[in-house]
Amino acid sequence: MNDIVLHHYAGSPFSEKVRLVLGMKRLHWLSVDVPVMLPKPDVVALTGGYRRTPFMQIGADVYCDSALMCRVIDRLAPEPPLYPEATRGLDEIVAQWADTALFWTAVPFTMQPAGAAHIFARAPPEFLRALATDRGAMLPALRRAPLPDAAAHLRTYTSRLEAMLADTRPFLLGALPSIADFAAAQSIWFVHRAPPIATHLEPFARVLAWYERVAAFGHGKSKRLSGAGAIELARDTTGFAPCAVASGAGIEAGTQVGVVPADYAHDEVAGTLVGFDDDEVVVEREDDRAGTVHVHFPRIGFHVKAIVARKEGS
Repeated sequence: MNDIVLHHYAGSPFSEKVRLVLGMKRLHWLSVDVPVMLPKPDVVALTGGYRRTPFMQIGADVYCDSALMCRVIDRLAPEPPLYPEATRGLDEIVAQWADTALFWTAVPFTMQPAGAAHIFARAPPEFLRALATDRGAMLPALRRAPLPDAAAHLRTYTSRLEAMLADTRPFLLGALPSIADFAAAQSIWFVHRAPPIATHLEPFARVLAWYERVAAFGHGKSKRLSGAGAIELARDTTGFAPCAVASGAGIEAGTQVGVVPADYAHDEVAGTLVGFDDDEVVVEREDDRAGTVHVHFPRIGFHVKAIVARKEGS
């Protein structure tokens, strides 16, 4: 198996989700630290403009969005399964809820002043101002719930997780861990980063014990790689993961397309369509530094459109 390269930063919740999956799989992987905010020249060289964290690289194949990344990891290392047969389908439904509703409750609530003071305790004021500007550009339409509402939402969601664990099952869907556990654990992990906010979890003993079981998987074995080293790896790789444009998919292979996240950080990645079906879209792009790369996205959560070339003079 080619080396898995995870491009991430320490405080990223979705990165923690993937790190825990790598730990559950007991994998060795290469770790590239990426900037928390723009500019990200090494990231852009590989992704073509996708700026969300994390993303994953295997040779010259670049995978965006943690849901797709986890499916790829499971294909590469199928044991122990991340999608057990007994809960297949349900696990991804719960994971999608955790990646969206739970995440967008837990993270903004944790970033209230009492929480942010802990998370950014050593950050200089100029960094905080730049980060606020960066995130404002990524999330122009985000409206934070008033703190009393957000606290109620977090209690409700956590109580639902508590109820799922009421029969003493070790994991959310039963005896085996699944993608549902890792998607939910990332938000609990983020809340734990701010001790004043983590007190909101104290009434939920089963959730806290479950989270400790998930966290105990660790992060596997990682080795540092520079951004330049990852770009060199892509440039020196020959061949790509198999992909194809499905018959009747609506866009022909070889079409110039743009792929844009549906929810936030609407940075378009443009390239030549080389893979397209109900689950995944793959674009081929050329970069002066990285060479030819294939950038993969899941269909859910992304919009794909053909790019129509303008005629001269129009």
